[in-house]
Amino acid sequence: MESAVVASPAVIKVAAICGSLRKASFNRGLLRSAVEISERSANGMQVELIDVSPLPMINTDLEVDGRFPPAVEAFRRKVLEADSILFASPEYNYSVAPPLKNAIDWGSRPPNVWAGKAAAIVSAGGGFGGGRAQYHLRQIGVFVDLHFINKPEFVVNAFQPPTKFDGEGNLVDPETKERLKQVLQALHRLTLQLQDR
Repeated sequence: MESAVVASPAVIKVAAICGSLRKASFNRGLLRSAVEISERSANGMQVELIDVSPLPMINTDLEVDGRFPPAVEAFRRKVLEADSILFASPEYNYSVAPPLKNAIDWGSRPPNVWAGKAAAIVSAGGGFGGGRAQYHLRQIGVFVDLHFINKPEFVVNAFQPPTKFDGEGNLVDPETKERLKQVLQALHRLTLQLQDR
């Protein structure tokens, strides 16, 4: 009797990119929590935090003989190898944070490494919790050909009770962690749908 061979599903690689450079950033804390959730859950996702701090400010004079600076090459390779993207950004002046916009701009240089990928956005802050930055990021995503999940939307007012983050920016609120898990599940589904096309 022959035994049936069951192929295990491929693990979806998620590049997690934070628009804040602060170590204790609430947005970075959301991404650290996403990494932990992916490691604990059997949802077939591997979330890797990609550091954008080494990227120089976008300047096409730095492109020489069709090559990018080493930090940019390494960043673009990580994005290209990912199946989907998880963005976290604070809201600066109704828009995304400069480090995130800079990273998106470097990734969009030909050939565009964002094209065709599934993406999700999470944010934490005061007031609207970064919601306006999310809308602006969605507009940018149209041009670079990202495909964002529509729901669930995820914004966290970090300063309203109950306490969402500890003093080091780590997410501690169980309800918010559950909402973040739902975002990851939606990103997983959309990534599979796009891969099946």
